[in-house]
Amino acid sequence: MQKKISAEPAGESGELDYAALTMKIKEFGRKLGFSAVGIAKAVVRRDAKQRLARWLDRGDHGRMDYMAKNVDLRLFPEKLFPEVHSVISVRLPYWPAGAVPEEYALTRPEIAYVSRYALGRDYHKVVRSRLRRLANEIRREIGVSQRGLPFVCRAFSDSAPVMEVEFACCSGIAWRGKHSLSVSREGSWHFLGELYTSLPLLPDPPAENHCGRCRRCVDACPTGAISESGEIDARLCISCLTIEWRGAIPVGLRRSFGRRIYGCDDCQLACPWNRFTKFGDAAFAVREGLDAARLVDIFAWSEAEFATRLSGSPIRRIGYESWLRNIAVALGNADETPKIRASLAARADHPSPLVREHARWALGELDKRRDDDIALSRGSS
Repeated sequence: MQKKISAEPAGESGELDYAALTMKIKEFGRKLGFSAVGIAKAVVRRDAKQRLARWLDRGDHGRMDYMAKNVDLRLFPEKLFPEVHSVISVRLPYWPAGAVPEEYALTRPEIAYVSRYALGRDYHKVVRSRLRRLANEIRREIGVSQRGLPFVCRAFSDSAPVMEVEFACCSGIAWRGKHSLSVSREGSWHFLGELYTSLPLLPDPPAENHCGRCRRCVDACPTGAISESGEIDARLCISCLTIEWRGAIPVGLRRSFGRRIYGCDDCQLACPWNRFTKFGDAAFAVREGLDAARLVDIFAWSEAEFATRLSGSPIRRIGYESWLRNIAVALGNADETPKIRASLAARADHPSPLVREHARWALGELDKRRDDDIALSRGSS
């Protein structure tokens, strides 16, 4: 049985029952919509430290320089938040109810594919807001003010150098899939969040990995970005290149992008555990018709329209130039129509060299396919 630890203030007895409080925290979390809440010690395991070091040494982080910065803050949570003792890790599902099936978006030549996580509201704000509400529930439960002891905390959701998947694994709410994402028995379509807290809560046992010999995610990657050891090369990953990368998309990879304009879900779509996915939180319902947006329509957006239509969306953070760059590649991979050619021609002299180059590349791809079709028809006649 967990020993009671003296704390002030903490009610009439002056003691907190941390085992009971741990149970209460999980109850509060479920009421806030989290599909799972787990507790871990604020310690990063040795194998996770070694995995990160290998990944960085190989340069697999690509141009995501922020991954190579503040490594100590990732590996030693107390350097990020000195008071941390426990990590409350949460899952929030996002699979959008009512969205056009992903097969439709991936197979229709005029439709853009947007990663399912980005069809609704920006998860950073949603998850952190609920974690702060969870913190307030904990404060009320133990009877301390926001600045009082023994409880201080910080909320994170992909917003600081935190080993999110590691803590999800340690807290028992998920395991690390071979695609490096967190997976549970309800699949991988979820966001993670963490509450670093000073409370010495009762930790949960780590999750067991249930991927086994399955390698469907590895085989499904369009660019071969997932290694046999289950690590991602960001220099090849479509998600990283369409979201994190600000330069030109490598020419040799562009055809592999298909019509994916923001992120890529192929590894998750291939995962058998996602057969058990349930619909996600209402906050992530589809906005602006992004589940089946026509490429020519969104390529025509002005910068002001981009900012207005995508207000509150995670997509907005990539900026207008990258948005047009990504769509230009998708149009170059689409079946030619007069509207597609006209839309690309309208951007071929864009003020941005980045947009110009990708629009002209796309026009060149349409020309190549047209010439190939003509040669094929002549050869068969």
